[in-house]
Amino acid sequence: SEVYVGARRPRGRADWPEVGIFAQRGKNRPNRIGVTVCRLLSVKGLTIEVEGLDAIDGTPVLDIKPYMAGFAPKGAVRQPAWAGELMINYWNKGA
Repeated sequence: SEVYVGARRPRGRADWPEVGIFAQRGKNRPNRIGVTVCRLLSVKGLTIEVEGLDAIDGTPVLDIKPYMAGFAPKGAVRQPAWAGELMINYWNKGA
């Protein structure tokens, strides 16, 4: 698939501003390795089951690490208004 390197509107929405690819979580990034926090549900042999992984089904997992609060952002996290709108139904299937 095509890799984007310039600015575009998140989800193609005309009411949101154009932002650079690194200001989004789009799948067509120059570096397709993603980092996300998820919950580990079980380990069975070489299979791990997770919840809340921000990835497309079938994406290979290259590494897992424990979550440590010391590595989390310090203080309040700021985000643009469009990002909050995007997340309203982000985890609802079919929304």
